Amino acid sequence: MFPEISPSGAPQPFLPLLAPSPLAPFTNTTQPKLSGLCLLNFTAAESLMTMTSIDCWSVFAPLLANVICCPQLEATLAILIGQSSKDTNLLALNGTVAKHCLSDIEQILVGQGANDSLKQICSIHSSNLTEASCPVKDVNEFDNTVDTSKLLAACEEIDPVRECCDQVCQNAILEAATKISLKASELLSMGGSHVLPEHSAKISDCKSIVLRWLASKLAPAQAKEVLRGLSNCNVNKVCPLVFPDMKHVTKGCGNEISNWTACCTAMESYVSHLQKQSFITNLQALDCATSLGIKLRKSNITRDVYGLCHISLKDFSLQEVGCLLPSKPSDATFDMSSGISFLCDLNDNIPAPWPNTSQVSASSCKKNVKIPALPAATSAQSGLGIDNTIIILFLASSILLTKLL
Repeated sequence: MFPEISPSGAPQPFLPLLAPSPLAPFTNTTQPKLSGLCLLNFTAAESLMTMTSIDCWSVFAPLLANVICCPQLEATLAILIGQSSKDTNLLALNGTVAKHCLSDIEQILVGQGANDSLKQICSIHSSNLTEASCPVKDVNEFDNTVDTSKLLAACEEIDPVRECCDQVCQNAILEAATKISLKASELLSMGGSHVLPEHSAKISDCKSIVLRWLASKLAPAQAKEVLRGLSNCNVNKVCPLVFPDMKHVTKGCGNEISNWTACCTAMESYVSHLQKQSFITNLQALDCATSLGIKLRKSNITRDVYGLCHISLKDFSLQEVGCLLPSKPSDATFDMSSGISFLCDLNDNIPAPWPNTSQVSASSCKKNVKIPALPAATSAQSGLGIDNTIIILFLASSILLTKLL
């Protein structure tokens, strides 16, 4: 079913089309029952809300949660509040209004076909729409505390590849968040950015305020690109998979691998559990392969079982379509005739790298590692249908993931 690609050749992306379920067709939108107590301007962000509904569509929301759905939902919340601050002069909602607004947002998204458990899937609470522990939510106070021209210059446009390594915008956000987090403290005069730990709860809450301020200064579409680019820097740093107990692999592949068949059977069984969890990006797969390899080495498995058992990067992602998502931010798309689709990087013949003894993590910012660009589809041919919900289309295009290794 998959095209033959030599290890040195450029792997080709493909586009799985996820047809809407007969039980909950995407086109059957329902009229949401809004509270009437939320003042957020949903009409001004109509296209953004629609995109979020598509990214978080029904059955596939949990499978796309880490890479597509939840980053898009979080960006939407920040933009809605940021845009409303133009009228309210506030970068946060109070607790009561936040509950009504989150409920209304959920009603609108679900009415357009989104999963009805987004709050659970993305761990979103009404408190995420408030200022939480950040002492500043007033726009004027924010402007008087932060070097806003410097912040806007650093973040109004970002390169989603370079930003993850250079952290120009991220550092500007941290600086602004640190300043406003100390606004109510006398410590502000003592050299702000070194007083509190970088990852303290208060600074984290203030980063949300900074992101909303940025969203208020940019058009919704531009703000979305910036926020999704920033979130993807964090997404690609971490392997989202949960590694189950590996005692069967340790048993099968221990003792200098006396039985290769038993070892690979154990490895394949173990990896099959990982393949049921979610779609991940190619860089996440690289990190997952490194993380698992380090765990295996610590279990006294010193041979390269990835090479021995032909484990590739795509083996760490959901296997209904053998799909790795691009490392750059991407969205699902909806077509009336074919349903929901999203772009994947098909990297069949890129082997999972076995970590060396000194390796602690896989970093995409190493000089010999290049983050792949988003594949550009040029043509397609129809493929094979799977369980009545998935059709695979192969696209003639090349990407840069081969330079990862």
